[in-house]
Amino acid sequence: MPMPPPRPSLADRRTAGKALRDRLKRTDQGYWLAAGDRPDLIPRLKAANELRLPDLLPLKWGRMSASPFAFFRGSVALMAGDIAPGPTTGMTVQMCGDAHLLNLGAYAAPDGHLVFDLNDFDESMPGPWEWDLKRLCASAVLGGREAGQSEAEVGEAVKGLVRAYREHMTRFSEMKGLELARFEVTPQGGGGVLKEVLAKARRDTPDKLLAKATMDDGQGGRRLQIRPPLTRPLDPAEQEGVWEGLQAYRETVLPGRRQVLEGYAPVDAVFRVVGTGSIGQRSLLVLCLGRDSEDPLFLQLKSEEPSAWAPHLRETPPSPHQGQRVALGQHRSQTWVDPLLGWTRFGGQDFLVRQWSDHKAGIDGAALGGPALEDYAALCGGILAKAHARTGDAVMLSGYLGDADKLDESLAAFAKAYADQVTLDYKRFRNAIQAGDLQAVTEI
Repeated sequence: MPMPPPRPSLADRRTAGKALRDRLKRTDQGYWLAAGDRPDLIPRLKAANELRLPDLLPLKWGRMSASPFAFFRGSVALMAGDIAPGPTTGMTVQMCGDAHLLNLGAYAAPDGHLVFDLNDFDESMPGPWEWDLKRLCASAVLGGREAGQSEAEVGEAVKGLVRAYREHMTRFSEMKGLELARFEVTPQGGGGVLKEVLAKARRDTPDKLLAKATMDDGQGGRRLQIRPPLTRPLDPAEQEGVWEGLQAYRETVLPGRRQVLEGYAPVDAVFRVVGTGSIGQRSLLVLCLGRDSEDPLFLQLKSEEPSAWAPHLRETPPSPHQGQRVALGQHRSQTWVDPLLGWTRFGGQDFLVRQWSDHKAGIDGAALGGPALEDYAALCGGILAKAHARTGDAVMLSGYLGDADKLDESLAAFAKAYADQVTLDYKRFRNAIQAGDLQAVTEI
């Protein structure tokens, strides 16, 4: 077998990244203007949700109607269609795909310590780094506005976010591979707004979940609580499909983790509505018990569809399994991954399988007032840079980003302009609900 060609030197890769500014100036990254032939909003929303459970879409529309930020969180396909036609540098990373301020959170690493990282990969696939960063920047404007921040404050928060992304990328470009693979961005002190998130995660123990989500089955065991209409029982055929799916899932985790799973037996499963953007996907909660009824393991099975970015990246081969696509995106991006993360297929659908709420917690958007927004946005920028450095060429990226604040200013301008577009779309969305073109309920 012939030896692979030698890699270009670090200096050559950095120079190649810098040369990409000739292809796309950093100042040009800030341009945004809706195309004159931009397709109508409502048909685009309906098309993006055509694979979802139709009886749950009114709840999704209702939750999205709460604010422009809520609308943004539930409409990633709109942004994909808006920005994908624009120019990029051509550097590819594993995109989170739905990078926004509330799609980061705390969870327990395999050794039990708490980390803070990206935590939603439903839309993940290889693609341009700019798309992730632009979505995160727009979310900082929308989240800051919702928390009562001024336009000057949200602008500074976005610039701080991009600056953190640049500076972390420079740091990562100087790391050795194994060093980067183990690196965490979670501040060791957990100060500021992160302190409350980590404290909430510490309280989210399996024992508390057992008391909160289950009840005595009258025979010395436990079963999941039913809280209609957001949590409903499965019929026998659905339950049988879950049991079969779990058998296939076991083969997708590492042997050592499979050994842990073998110590637990599934005893109950329910359908459970989750989130905002995820509403309409099939989300199933499974209770497994180990040595006794006080030893729970909760698993979530979530149906997965092709990424909203896939239609705009047709040169990328389609994934043969959407649950596997999401799981691999998570493995590539996170420093520490749920040890029981896997995938399965049953009932004609692909599912992601993961632990449910094992020391998990996220920020409350209302907490982003005052100095919290700028601090939190910078933390998010550093974490996104870590994911991109792990899965792309950090040296080339760092060469393009540079040391000046040109990209900071540029993406702050983009974020405000795009947030204004989202706010205008939100008003049209609300008008469509009032006109009866979309049925919306706040709860069902």
